[in-house]
Amino acid sequence: MACVAPPLPFSYHPLLPKPLTKHSLNSIIFTPKAASLSFSPTPSHTNSLKSSSLPQPTLLREINNLCNSGNLSAALTVIQNNAFSSSQENKDAMGALLQACGRHKDIETGRKVHHLVSQSTHFTNDFVLNTRVITMYSMCNSPSDSRLVFEGLQRKNLFQWNALLSGYSRNQLYADAIDAFIKLICATQFKPDNFTLPCVIKACGGLLDVGLGRVVHGMAVKMGLVEDVFVGNALIAVYGKFGLVEDAVKVFEKMPERNLVSWNSMIGGFSENGLSQESCSLLGKFLEGEEGFVPDVATLVTILPVCAGKGDLDMGMEIHGLAVKLGLNQEFMLNNALMDMYSKCGYLSEAGVLFEKNDKKNVVSWNSFIGGYSREGDVSRAFDLLRKMQMEEEDVKVNEVTVLNVLPACLRESELLSLKELHGYSFRHGFQDDGLVANAFVAAYAKCGSLRSAEQVFYGIETKTVSSWNAVIGGHAQNGDPRKALDLYLQMKQSGLVPDSFSIGSLLLACAHLKFLQYGKVIHGFVLRNGLETDSFIGISLLSFYIHCDKSSSGRALFDRMEDKSSVSWNAMISGYSQTGLPDEALDLFRQMLSNGILPCEIATMSVLGACSQLSALRLGKELHCFALKARLTEDLFVGCSLIDMYAKSGCIEQSHRAFDSLTKKDVASWNVIIAGYGIHGNGNKALELFGEMVRLGQKPDGFTFLGILTACSHAGLVKNGLKYFRHMQRLYGIEPKLEHYASVIDMLGRAGQLEEALNLIDDMPEEPDTRIWSSLLSSCRNYNDLDMGQKIAEKLLELEPEKTENYVLLSNLYAASGNWDDVRWVRQRMKEIGLQKEAGRSWIELGGQVYSFVAGDNSLPELGEIRKMWTRLEAKISELGYKPNTDSVLHELEEEEKIEILRGHSEKLAISFGLLKMNKGATLRVCKNLRICIDCHNAAKFISKAVEREIVVRDNKRFHHFKDGLCSCGDYW
Repeated sequence: MACVAPPLPFSYHPLLPKPLTKHSLNSIIFTPKAASLSFSPTPSHTNSLKSSSLPQPTLLREINNLCNSGNLSAALTVIQNNAFSSSQENKDAMGALLQACGRHKDIETGRKVHHLVSQSTHFTNDFVLNTRVITMYSMCNSPSDSRLVFEGLQRKNLFQWNALLSGYSRNQLYADAIDAFIKLICATQFKPDNFTLPCVIKACGGLLDVGLGRVVHGMAVKMGLVEDVFVGNALIAVYGKFGLVEDAVKVFEKMPERNLVSWNSMIGGFSENGLSQESCSLLGKFLEGEEGFVPDVATLVTILPVCAGKGDLDMGMEIHGLAVKLGLNQEFMLNNALMDMYSKCGYLSEAGVLFEKNDKKNVVSWNSFIGGYSREGDVSRAFDLLRKMQMEEEDVKVNEVTVLNVLPACLRESELLSLKELHGYSFRHGFQDDGLVANAFVAAYAKCGSLRSAEQVFYGIETKTVSSWNAVIGGHAQNGDPRKALDLYLQMKQSGLVPDSFSIGSLLLACAHLKFLQYGKVIHGFVLRNGLETDSFIGISLLSFYIHCDKSSSGRALFDRMEDKSSVSWNAMISGYSQTGLPDEALDLFRQMLSNGILPCEIATMSVLGACSQLSALRLGKELHCFALKARLTEDLFVGCSLIDMYAKSGCIEQSHRAFDSLTKKDVASWNVIIAGYGIHGNGNKALELFGEMVRLGQKPDGFTFLGILTACSHAGLVKNGLKYFRHMQRLYGIEPKLEHYASVIDMLGRAGQLEEALNLIDDMPEEPDTRIWSSLLSSCRNYNDLDMGQKIAEKLLELEPEKTENYVLLSNLYAASGNWDDVRWVRQRMKEIGLQKEAGRSWIELGGQVYSFVAGDNSLPELGEIRKMWTRLEAKISELGYKPNTDSVLHELEEEEKIEILRGHSEKLAISFGLLKMNKGATLRVCKNLRICIDCHNAAKFISKAVEREIVVRDNKRFHHFKDGLCSCGDYW
């Protein structure tokens, strides 16, 4: 079996907490008074002994048969007919019926039996029957009745005290259990036994009182009860609940006798504290042990969540096989646990088989299966199951957990209607009064883009907890209104509530979105003053905040100070570098992570693939792809999408499509990535073809889908198609265009020279255009030499962003293209006064896993001489093929020869020459450029591809150009 590892050395394990130092117990030490009471088996043990060793009398046999069949009323009638009998047989029959009432939670029949006992002159003070009455009421969830019976007894023994304590613990009245225990040891002569202490230990766990738990443990040691298996099992369970796993291990190791519950409790303790490997190792030791125990339902139900949490399907399947071998697979709890494991491992078809075969589905079965589809983001299937569940027999009813399981599927604006439907259902059935449900609706509405609805739900919560505030603050911080998140936080503080780590995390996220560096530093100060920096969640939130505020050095300093760097902190740092345009730093840190022996998970892999995409580092991307395949990370949809994106942005659209085809399940995001990939490669028709296939397969496009389609149409010059899909997104799919959609359409019209139409669309927009839109249109004005419109647009741009270099460069290029050199000089002088400098053209190429960078006009390159010689040879070859330098690309007032010399120093020409020097003959050259490729370099690359008979792929800041046999994939439209 995969989970059977070498036995765990219980004396010490590096993952366990360090041994606790000895310290004094509570100032009040409970010292039980001496008692002369001799110990004997409990009444239940005595009765079981009698029933197993002697033939049952006629009355008791009849009562047991009726109780086993569930006919308690008939059993009561039989006893009532013998009510005045004082025989042992009648007493045993009453006791058996009381036990059955407890099992069936039939409190009404139990009350009638209690009445018979209390009215009987023979049994009213009987220890055994009164103990059974107390237990019956507690099992029927009526501990108050148990207490009334107990307090009304004229005589009490330890059995009644134990029954009362057990009832309190069973009904989670832990404080009452402790009070009763104190009264027992301080005000009576009874000495707690091995049935008393487990109830008290459980109560300590319920109160999360570690100190009191240790006191009771000490009492057990002094009284010689610590070696009792029931006491030991209770201690293991409570230490596991406290997170004191090493203490639980010590108890387990010292037990002279263990039973199946001991092993199950210890396995569960590891599992609940995230020590999944230890849990599996212990299971292996259990299976190999000499004690001869056979796993039961509890054993397997304890280990299956470990498989689910790790996503370890192989181990889960082995547990399933073991269950079949032991004949336990039909057990109700185990069936639900197996179904939950399969669904959490992403194997919903296997979970579905178990679900359909289950003839006794309860609400847990339905909730588990619904939750599986919800986690997969399959809103339609989750809601279908919810509706089907409502049509089931009455004993299976939707509850709060069902609603909480469905809500995570509601993540997008398109699911808002389904969310409102579920909200209405919750109102009608009173689930909205549950705090967890209300908070979950706040978060769900925020994720679906309805912050107003999220606020309405929040303000409707009668008693707002910190969790309620966190839901609404986090909802605004994560979903587009960070300023409101900060306002809500101030309201929370005014209400007198103290923020927790989640509140601070949301605040830091809001500050990161707004780039409120100073305010974030104030929060950091609060964290330091309150000693919260060691909280891993807050530490990672601070780290992300600094990175997103362009203070990566501060984030890195915080990261380096972390004593115990979790995988999450590594992921946050690598992801932050990748997202903020620092791909080289992301790759360096990733290598450091590997050298520290930390295996990357899906998030780190995604982030590094994103860094490879930014650099077009194909070889590194391929190596990471191999690693992801070996680690089985490619099954994750996010990693799969990152691979598609990496190959597309590295110029390998065919490999990108193969990565797309290899996905076992394609969601909307994966379709969006491949459509966008073909768009940036200028293959608009293929992008439209994929869109049609996506819709035919039942996938519902979202705003990102249409952004990819519009971009593809823009780069391919498919203006009519683009306008058609722009209309369709509103009319057919109900998706309101956002600013980025308008920007894409305006860019498409501008590229096609339809400048007036682009301007008209801007006038019709429901919101004010941003600088991205004006910048795109100004670039089109320069391409089509529309000086008048360009000047008007430049004025708007400079008004919105007076200190952005790109705006001045665009205006300067517009004047230069029109030959207005005086205006060019004025713009450049203005830039100089403000302190702005034009970004130099930079290109880079990856060779042998290393990225080489080239800057236009850089004369400090170590191999510049060889590069220039290579270009000289290339220029001679392509001149024979018809190449002539296009000096219109040099927007400077210079002599023609000077312009030609400047063209020779363009960064992409340097990168291509270097690639031809260093790469094997026939290998494809892949060059990236930070600016738009100029006309001259574009023409030169076409001729070079023909002269050297190899493909050259250039990625500029807008799209890809594939040069082959003297032609470009863009068709000279870019």
